[in-house]
Amino acid sequence: MDLIDDLTWRGLLADCTDLDGLAARLREGPITVYCGFDPTGDSLHVGHLMGQLMLRRFQLAGHHPIALAGGATGMIGDPSGKSAERNLLSREQLDHNVAAIKRQLARLLDFEAPGNPARLVDNADWTAPMGFLEFLREVGKHFPLTTMLAKESVRTRIGSEAGISYTEFSYQLLQANDFCHLRRTLGCELQIGGSDQWGNITAGTEFVRRKLGATVWGWTFPLITKADGSKFGKTESGAVWLDPARTSPYRFHQFFLNTEDAKVGEYLRKFTFLPRERIEALETAQAADPGARPAQRALADEVTVLVHGREALDSALRAGSILFGAPIEDAGEAVFADLAGEIDSVALDRASLDGDGLALAELLVQAGLCPSRGQARRDIEGGGVYVNNVRCQDPGRRITGDDLLAGGHVLLRKGRKQHALLRLPR
Repeated sequence: MDLIDDLTWRGLLADCTDLDGLAARLREGPITVYCGFDPTGDSLHVGHLMGQLMLRRFQLAGHHPIALAGGATGMIGDPSGKSAERNLLSREQLDHNVAAIKRQLARLLDFEAPGNPARLVDNADWTAPMGFLEFLREVGKHFPLTTMLAKESVRTRIGSEAGISYTEFSYQLLQANDFCHLRRTLGCELQIGGSDQWGNITAGTEFVRRKLGATVWGWTFPLITKADGSKFGKTESGAVWLDPARTSPYRFHQFFLNTEDAKVGEYLRKFTFLPRERIEALETAQAADPGARPAQRALADEVTVLVHGREALDSALRAGSILFGAPIEDAGEAVFADLAGEIDSVALDRASLDGDGLALAELLVQAGLCPSRGQARRDIEGGGVYVNNVRCQDPGRRITGDDLLAGGHVLLRKGRKQHALLRLPR
């Protein structure tokens, strides 16, 4: 299956400026393709994964991927899909965000691939040196106002109560200039992005034609949604981030593990590199035994490895098993880091664990697992309390330094589902 056929089968084509022309160009040899990521925060989230994975698919097919960090466009804010003006970020915030996002982009793309290494660029490098008058002459003069006003993102905002500022109205010029710069300096011929970027992308293809007389293409992929049509990547506790400090690998894995049956086949196609026959086999197995969730497990495992690596997946799986009572003695620091992201933690003073240590009943109260010391002792005697997943029925049990695991952790559990983590400060 060639690249376009594979992307189409996976449901990754929403629109293309000239699909037949692009297919003919791809048959001639490798092409350079770019996707932009604006640093509106210091981490990308799962909604941004599709652009990174698309670049990776092109790279695996022998093409040349460019990931663009929007150090310049991030100062403006893309109005696409937004009902109100973004808050402008300071230069310091943007610099911090760009540095963080560059590290995340480097995880999915191969920057040392022989023959077609990925490249990472920042549009502030060529946009910031341009003066206002130069930008108007070199870029603005090529954009008919009627065309700019016809863009859906602009039209929608003009008709809204919030309106649109000249700043955000000009965003499409900046993105179009990026495409032109990359075409002129790096030979880039294709821009990809989510379907909400269609207006910005076509502005770029038209600008390159007017400015350079060159043919380039634009490709959009559908925005990912949940089965009910709501935004993908949002949970009750907030966005699912790619930064493990903001969303632990365990919670990341759980997010994909909890995919609805109606969506799991689609997500397997779009978020993994599994071949067609493997995905179709998983869909068959899922239909035969939905309770076993084979498709969700494969999806969660594959995406967690892609984003966080094999060791992080192993830690996430281990953390999940520990929460259901598996032995814990040899768990490492990464496992406890995952646990700390999921359950309440109580800070311990190392000195307090010397000698006789601290009463377990008192710690159960401090951790919020029991309302009083008396109730804590009764729960212990009843066999409902576990220390490091080992049942404890001694109401006089005390926690000492001997109970610490992985350098400073003790896991308390009451019943089957109530947990707390005691931790020494770093």
